[in-house]
Amino acid sequence: MAIKEALIEEHKNNLLPATKGHPWMVYFTTFVAVCGSYEFGACAGYSSPTQYGITQDLSLSLAEYSLFGSILTFGAMLGAITSGPVADFIGRKGSMRVSSAFCVAGWLVIYFSEGPVPLDIGRLATGYGMGVFSFVVPVFVAEIAPKDLRGALTTLNQFMIVAGVSVAYVIGTVLSWRALALTGLIPAAVLLLGLFLIPESPRWLAKRGREKDFEEALQILRGKDADISQEAQEIKDYITTLERFPKPNLVELFQRRYLRSLTIGIGLMLCQQLGGINGVCFYTSSIFELAGFSSAIGSIVYACVQVVITGLGAVLIDKAGRKPLLLVSGSGLVMGCILTAAAFYLKVQQVSVGAVPALALTGILVYIGSFSIGMGAIPWVVMSEIFPINIKGQAGSLATLVNWFGAWLCSYTFNFLMSWSSYGTFILYAAINALAILFIVLVVPETKGKSLEQLQAAINA
Repeated sequence: MAIKEALIEEHKNNLLPATKGHPWMVYFTTFVAVCGSYEFGACAGYSSPTQYGITQDLSLSLAEYSLFGSILTFGAMLGAITSGPVADFIGRKGSMRVSSAFCVAGWLVIYFSEGPVPLDIGRLATGYGMGVFSFVVPVFVAEIAPKDLRGALTTLNQFMIVAGVSVAYVIGTVLSWRALALTGLIPAAVLLLGLFLIPESPRWLAKRGREKDFEEALQILRGKDADISQEAQEIKDYITTLERFPKPNLVELFQRRYLRSLTIGIGLMLCQQLGGINGVCFYTSSIFELAGFSSAIGSIVYACVQVVITGLGAVLIDKAGRKPLLLVSGSGLVMGCILTAAAFYLKVQQVSVGAVPALALTGILVYIGSFSIGMGAIPWVVMSEIFPINIKGQAGSLATLVNWFGAWLCSYTFNFLMSWSSYGTFILYAAINALAILFIVLVVPETKGKSLEQLQAAINA
């Protein structure tokens, strides 16, 4: 016991002196990790406020700037494909270091760009970092958090993404596009420094057979006086059970044993993206302008609602549960789509035209508020919880790839759909969100209050 305490104390000295008790080290470790989520948001929000400055300074055509904006998604797809294997091979902390390095390199290339080619290369690099962060941050937070805090802490991933996007929107109005690129270095630098001060995921260490490091990391996270014996034994027993099965390849992920967790993970990602969020998010200003409402005021109110409601969701998730919030969120998305569709229908029919701006604003705010309370964060929370650790890398990469493909598909088709029918577009999104509610009712389990091992064993039995 004395040797164990000495090892823990030595490791603590190499990490952070403030590991005095649960849950402060968990909070600090989560804060460091979600700096990657903020970096994600900074990358996503960069292109909106910088369009005029970049096109003027570098003489870019609309097509060249559109490529610059959209190539981020392709970089994220590449990051999603490789994120799981990288996180399994070099660890959760190692993959966050790789992701941060890509983001730093990307921002510097953008800052020094004098033409479209280096600009696109930099954007692609930041997109790759985004793709890795989108998988590894919620997985890492879920693996280090105690079960009673796991939902709230994992939801901080989405909150920090939203905060990063909103801050980029706001400060992008006063900074040049080159200066805004340099601000993207700050969260990456904080993350890279913080990674030296926090432990690796105990579950990953146990999976790699590093038992001493596993127990030290778990003890640091739970506090030096905490009894970790039961939790440690549960994790080790579960991993021992998993090791009896051969590691599946991509095709074998679809075998019956893992089919339910894969269906839940991929299904929630499709529900999140195909319901229209990236079309609404990317083209908020044009939606307000089309409805006759001030795009500047609308965008500011939109950003404020998104940040506040996402924070509320983080508070509620471990109290109300994942499934109830998803159902409330899905119902609100349907209502928001119907209100927005009604606004555009009135405009097209030239009926009660004076009510169109207020109705469209109400619909969009109901939509984004509903998305923020559940559908924005919870699919990532559930994805980080349901996959057994022996398939987490491959299955998580696949689910993340599906998410990014859905994001691209939604953002690419939105303008085409709106040119076909403005109100028809939102009726279509309402129907998809109604189907999402049905999927949640029939397929998605409640994961609140269970350890990852209990949860995964039940789903994948």
